[in-house]
Amino acid sequence: MSLTSAATLATLDRTGPRRITDLAAVEGVTQPAMTALVRVMEESGLVERRGDASDKRVTLVCLTEAGASYVRTRRQAGVHAFERLIGELTGDEVEALVAALPALKHLADLENQDREGSKQ
Repeated sequence: MSLTSAATLATLDRTGPRRITDLAAVEGVTQPAMTALVRVMEESGLVERRGDASDKRVTLVCLTEAGASYVRTRRQAGVHAFERLIGELTGDEVEALVAALPALKHLADLENQDREGSKQ
């Protein structure tokens, strides 16, 4: 699976159903590229398209249960990889990571604010 596909699935998991144009903007690809990507993920059973109850002209891309399961599995694999790697660090290195956590959280919050701003 491409990084853009994985990122798109993660975005849908984090933010819920989205328009293709919104997904393209968030993931930094063209709308035609996102349309093609959604088609492939739809054929794979990871996403589905649904009408928007608030605007019948709009189609939303939604995660299927298989798509949500894929995202959970990838995240868990990442957690296990970090656990293994952190286990190889010295005590001082672990302390340095713990001390850096507030700054890393702030970076993540800034990234989320940027993504939210790009939706508007």
